[in-house]
Amino acid sequence: WVEFSPSGLLVATASCDGTARLWAAEIGCCEALLAGHDDVVRVATFSPDGLYLLTGSDDHRARLWNVERDPAQPSNSRHKRTLEGHRGAVVSAAFSPDGQLAVTA
Repeated sequence: WVEFSPSGLLVATASCDGTARLWAAEIGCCEALLAGHDDVVRVATFSPDGLYLLTGSDDHRARLWNVERDPAQPSNSRHKRTLEGHRGAVVSAAFSPDGQLAVTA
């Protein structure tokens, strides 16, 4: 899975190693490694304002990430929230047009 941010400056990728990555689109260097899933990450999608990334995994969880590092979080963590309770792999994720809601399947 690969997706451009709304600004086009970043690219998000989902990976078999349980991570997602944020890449600088123009130069192709990795800006952030988003680790926390326990299985294959199947989807990574940006919020409409580009401030958040939502990932879904075979670990039956979705995770919400800050695209920018939050200085209040320890060790450069961008993790904001984990969404649990899925009965199977999370293979699809989307934000509402105003970015206030997120859905996963």
